[in-house]
Amino acid sequence: MDRRRQALGAVTLGSFMTYLDNNVANVALPTIQRELGLTISGLEWIVSAYILVFAGLMLAGGRLADVLGARRVFLAGLLVFTVSSLAAGLAMDGTALVAARAVQGVGAALLTPTALALITQLFPDPAERGRAVGIWGATGALSMALGPVTGGFISEHLHWGWIYLINVPLGAVAMGLALWAVRPAPVRARHSLDLPGLVTSATALSALTYALIEGGAAGWTSPGILAAFGIALLAAVAFVLAETRAAEPMIDLSLFRSRTFTGGLVTSGIWSFGVFGIYFFSALWLQNVLAFSPVEAGAAFVPMAVLMAVVAVLSQRVTRLLGLAVTVAAGMALMGIAILMLAGVGADGGYGDVLPWFLSYGLGAGLLVPLTAAMLSGMPAGRSGVASGVLNVSREVFGLLGITVLGALLTSRQAGSGLAPLPAFLDAYQFTLVVAAVIVLAGIPVGLYALRRPRTPGRPAPQAAGTAVGSAN
Repeated sequence: MDRRRQALGAVTLGSFMTYLDNNVANVALPTIQRELGLTISGLEWIVSAYILVFAGLMLAGGRLADVLGARRVFLAGLLVFTVSSLAAGLAMDGTALVAARAVQGVGAALLTPTALALITQLFPDPAERGRAVGIWGATGALSMALGPVTGGFISEHLHWGWIYLINVPLGAVAMGLALWAVRPAPVRARHSLDLPGLVTSATALSALTYALIEGGAAGWTSPGILAAFGIALLAAVAFVLAETRAAEPMIDLSLFRSRTFTGGLVTSGIWSFGVFGIYFFSALWLQNVLAFSPVEAGAAFVPMAVLMAVVAVLSQRVTRLLGLAVTVAAGMALMGIAILMLAGVGADGGYGDVLPWFLSYGLGAGLLVPLTAAMLSGMPAGRSGVASGVLNVSREVFGLLGITVLGALLTSRQAGSGLAPLPAFLDAYQFTLVVAAVIVLAGIPVGLYALRRPRTPGRPAPQAAGTAVGSAN
């Protein structure tokens, strides 16, 4: 058990490193722009290059984990991410930094799905797996707490390169732990890479991600964006055709017949759509409307993120009491209500007005962690890597959709309000919050329907969150 705990520490530290990188870097972008003399377009590509490669290759990373072994791919991802972080921190110009960020995306695409695959291998018992996923899920919340504050501190007191250089010691420790504590799986259940599936999935996801990132600036009806959407559609069709004919398909399409798996993807996607866009604009709201400094704006998220991390660890117990469907629905309700109430905070509001709703959101988000364990528990042997990739891809794509659609709503409402800039932004932000709240609340009936599990006559309800997928068809 001690060795497995140390292995879990390696997995969670590797995931924490990738999450922290994003949250730290966003705060430092203005400093990077000023010191490297970047244009707005160049600055955007520091973020976009990472997201584009990460989202495009995540399914491929999951497949590689299933074929080559999750341990081997996880270590490769750690090495790539750590070395590219060093290159990013030492970059002398925008081109070198964008290139390093793209390579970071490769490392993250290998790390992210294999982390969950390793947890599935390390903890075959559903109850233990649920607790392990809770601990793993808490790392994302902690990165939300530490990232903005760390980014603000580095921006004000250190060279911007430390935004990326802090990954180097973290990566070295994670790799040392993984080499010692994580043992290779004894049997490979998958033998074929499914090259047609790898190529078509990567093409479809990369083209879709590019269109979502660049559509707002280039124009949604511009030839380049329409071509990107067209390529994404054609590649997606080709992917489905390839999977139906493959001897060992990358994704067994029959998995989507599982009500829990498909419903879990939809519920998780709704959460990502409604929340990612709002989180993206919340720092602007805190600074431009409530007059927070950058460090104060980052610190404002700390109590929410800490509560989210604590609840994520304890969520397994809540699921045993309430069941998976009710737990997830309660989490969506708490988040939706919190977003709706934040829409009522005016320009004269202070931190005391937003803190209760930040805490409500953190509580709700923590309750969604058992959903991940439930979706992975019903995967056949050798499929956990790709299943993890599908889950993370859905969150990434829906999150980008949220940023794109909600951002477009905010911009359109602000431009057409006829108010002064600050009141116009507040009005548009409040309107967008209401829309996001409605979208998140719409996940409640989806979760209640898709994640329910009927009782077997004469047997008690399942006790572990991780057991929910198997008979939910």
